[in-house]
Amino acid sequence: MIKKVVFEGDSLEVIRAFPDRARQRVGYEIDRIQNGLEPLNWKPFSSIGAGVREIRMQTGMQYRVIYIARYGNTVHVLHAFQKKAQKTPKPDIDVTRQRLRQVARRYTEQ
Repeated sequence: MIKKVVFEGDSLEVIRAFPDRARQRVGYEIDRIQNGLEPLNWKPFSSIGAGVREIRMQTGMQYRVIYIARYGNTVHVLHAFQKKAQKTPKPDIDVTRQRLRQVARRYTEQ
């Protein structure tokens, strides 16, 4: 069964602004997740929450897409950004945590 995708906050707009190669990679990686496969280059982002993962893309510049796929039959894309430093900036972590809380709240209210 193919999972549906929900882009939280401005994540879709941010991805649409990525350069072509990065945008194509995001689409490919999300398609893999939807079909029950793992992305080719990812790491757990457990400091945000259990089940949160970061897709890592290197296309000249570094891009990240953070998602969770453990709620229902849905892939929630929590945040996307261009990574410019070795450490993920605190504002990006804060946005991701806030969106994860919103997703979790939606599922507990059902």
